[in-house]
Amino acid sequence: MLNALEVFTTVIVGVMVGVEFSVAFVINPILNALPGDSGQLGHAHGGRILGAVMPFWYIGSLVLVAFWAIAGWHHHRTGLVVTAGALLALSVIMSLLLLVPINNRNKTWTPDNRPADWKEQMNRWARFHYVRVAVIIAAFALLVAALT
Repeated sequence: MLNALEVFTTVIVGVMVGVEFSVAFVINPILNALPGDSGQLGHAHGGRILGAVMPFWYIGSLVLVAFWAIAGWHHHRTGLVVTAGALLALSVIMSLLLLVPINNRNKTWTPDNRPADWKEQMNRWARFHYVRVAVIIAAFALLVAALT
């Protein structure tokens, strides 16, 4: 049963990493290259969609890692799992303190009501997101290492 939990958790975290990586390095560059107001409208729409899903995915991943750490406490690679959990907790804290406030504003912006500094706010969000992606990639790598 522990093996199934380990694999399931690693897959869930890995897919989350893939989504966030694609946001940073595929979706955002595409949206930023669109003409006129299309990119900003795409960012707002993406913020609404992913903003509804990602909190459950982040917290769910953290809970799964916690279950893995507890269930496998006596295994020799539990330290890797605990460290991965700490990194995922850091990513949740980063999200709540740094990214979510910007995203919550962005979700409501239209070409008619967006602030003058909307591009700067989106660039700040992107910088924080790059750091968060690095953190969750590190957590994922630790989980993969714990599988071996």
